[in-house]
Amino acid sequence: MQASREQIRLPSGHSFRVLRWTQNLREVESVLAPDRSESITGEGMHWHYHGEMELTMFAAGEGTRFVGDHIGLFAAGDVVLLGSKLPHYWHTHGRSAGLSVQWSFPCGHAFWAFPETSACNGLFHRAGRGIQYTGPTAEAIREGLQQLVISSGTLRLSGLLRLLGLMVNAPDSNMRDLSTRSFALADSAIHQDAMAEVMRYLMGNFRDEVRLEEVLRIARMSKPTFARQFKKHSGKTFSDFITHIRLQAACRELVETDRSVLEIALDCGFSHISFFNRIFRRILRRNPTDYRQIKRLRATGGNASKLIPA
Repeated sequence: MQASREQIRLPSGHSFRVLRWTQNLREVESVLAPDRSESITGEGMHWHYHGEMELTMFAAGEGTRFVGDHIGLFAAGDVVLLGSKLPHYWHTHGRSAGLSVQWSFPCGHAFWAFPETSACNGLFHRAGRGIQYTGPTAEAIREGLQQLVISSGTLRLSGLLRLLGLMVNAPDSNMRDLSTRSFALADSAIHQDAMAEVMRYLMGNFRDEVRLEEVLRIARMSKPTFARQFKKHSGKTFSDFITHIRLQAACRELVETDRSVLEIALDCGFSHISFFNRIFRRILRRNPTDYRQIKRLRATGGNASKLIPA
């Protein structure tokens, strides 16, 4: 899906940008020093990309995370590294809070003058798919981001270098690639605003019947052009994208409510329970009832191993 390019301007006297939000991803502060910040308009609430890399941590909130062709649920504590020009979007449910740091060290930047930074090459390349950090590494990253907020000058710079070191040296067990392929969207502005409108429409109406004719009207594109652009930039066909959004909503309700599988399936936009069960097993590799039991057992510290296929 064609995404809107965010133009990031670094504060004067800073080689990277530290962001903080306490209510939503629209009302954001650029933290300049421990006692000084400026308000900016955040772009995280719609599908977008930027040339800078980004490390983001949610301290509060939950919702659906879109990174490249990845669609998945997230909650407080989520830590994700995004590569340059990787399209992303967090659809939050209610209030959220968190921290981000954004930087751009392209080839020829002074950052690469230090031999030690060569180890970041592999990390930056892998980040083109988006990386979720978990376990002790995620905890250390969360602490490191909080230190950036209360530091300035060379102490803040050393804090960023420490974060990069944590990510470079993270064990594979603490890292998960998000998108199935690397994304690096071109700078072309064609269709950006239209596709942003389409995404807003889909997130607001996926529980109802979504008619392609209406989407084409919003996008102001022909059917072949829309299909080509959507698949190129989201990695999914339009119908697959809708199915994944509905599945993620169903997964959340299976865990958080006691509603029947049938009620949840119909409420999330699936017109036939047989199709819902079939697509659920194909994508999540278990039936909805087992999924509910496993997630609830894990949430309470129980042993779900007997329910998990070998």
